[in-house]
Amino acid sequence: MEDIKQHEYALLDEIAQDSMVTQANLSKRLGIAVGSVNWYIKRLIHRGWVKVSHLDRTRLKYDLTPEGMAVFTQRALLYARDSLKVYGNFRNKARALVAELQQLNIREVYLEGEDDEALDILRLTCIEAGLSLSTTPDGVILKVQGRDYQMDILE
Repeated sequence: MEDIKQHEYALLDEIAQDSMVTQANLSKRLGIAVGSVNWYIKRLIHRGWVKVSHLDRTRLKYDLTPEGMAVFTQRALLYARDSLKVYGNFRNKARALVAELQQLNIREVYLEGEDDEALDILRLTCIEAGLSLSTTPDGVILKVQGRDYQMDILE
């Protein structure tokens, strides 16, 4: 797959959703300067991923070409595949941790950390295994540590 920058992908996404979008609106939605939007769109046109039509003197219409749609779709599929791989890795680590807790005959845990996807996976795995989730941090504390889980047992 041809290399695509994040802003290019974001522009393709916005254009796919609204072909009548203006460069000023794209600038606001993506948080980049209008001049940068203009540069990226010219780059997308040059690559053959976007075509532009003049509706009148001041209005432009942007459309994804079949090549642009293919790049957009392929990038979305790669993102989905990578996300599933990350989910699977966290899920496997959570299952291993829960199995260890069950071996230690631990029935209640406290989950600590920011509410994010990794903590949600750990929460789901604990609930599925029948572990009770404590509202106070005493006993066993589980938390996300980078791309792994950590267990602290308080005495």
